[in-house]
Amino acid sequence: MSLHIIGLGLSDAKDITVRGLETVRKCTKVFLEAYTSILLCPKEELEEFYGVPVLLADRELVEQGSDEILDAAAAGEEVAFLVVGDPFGATTHTDMVLRARERNIPVHVIHNASIMNAIACCGLQLYSFGQTISIPFFTKTWQPDSFYPRIKSNRDAGLHTLALLDIKVKEQSEINLARGRKIYEPPRFMTVRQAAEQLLLIEERRDEGVCAPKSLAIGMSRVGASTQVIVAAPLEKFAEAECDEVFGGPLHSLVLVGPKLHPIEADFIRGFACEALGGLEALNEVIVVEE
Repeated sequence: MSLHIIGLGLSDAKDITVRGLETVRKCTKVFLEAYTSILLCPKEELEEFYGVPVLLADRELVEQGSDEILDAAAAGEEVAFLVVGDPFGATTHTDMVLRARERNIPVHVIHNASIMNAIACCGLQLYSFGQTISIPFFTKTWQPDSFYPRIKSNRDAGLHTLALLDIKVKEQSEINLARGRKIYEPPRFMTVRQAAEQLLLIEERRDEGVCAPKSLAIGMSRVGASTQVIVAAPLEKFAEAECDEVFGGPLHSLVLVGPKLHPIEADFIRGFACEALGGLEALNEVIVVEE
């Protein structure tokens, strides 16, 4: 009996490692964690490539009914729990590991690429990143900015900030949640434009110059896929309507660049200028290079 937590990588069915695929094919039950991120392919493609049925594990199952997963392993089955990206990357699953340990269920982890290391494709050096932040969707009554001091702390230290953008999958409205009705909202995925708009709104309120309109930023969509898009521009350009057409569908990420760039970083980033968002002229206005 074992629980195998397996990273799937960033894009499609074939991003799984060889060891991960071999492990999946020997398991009697395979669960796909399907609420903290998404692959850019349907579950059916996974099943066809893996050669085994795949059960969707939504937030409710993972957070409240994980015993269903652990019970199978405790009963002697080999169970795979598939995670988009890396099991301990952008979203950790340490709680499941701890519960498995309490039940003396052996846990094996197979790692893979995640946005936390693939972000280097934007040309910034990984060791120049500070704390990662998450930006949630604003509502009419809830517009948190608790992540703002982290951006400031990173910037004061000369570091870049990776912002992971909110996704809402199988979420209930406040009314349905309060009334106990299991009626779920359509999936929503935050875009680079929405994130930029919210950051600029926070900057208006706080006025500390951390997310100023002329701040250098890098927007990305579908990192690791053949349709990957990377664009560098002033933050204010990402808040424009044209931004949605540039980046297309989910998943999106945003990097808030530190105050100064290494010359190699600056040269690399210039290759991500986009005419629809101001082009190289707008980009050069906000690039500051270390001397």
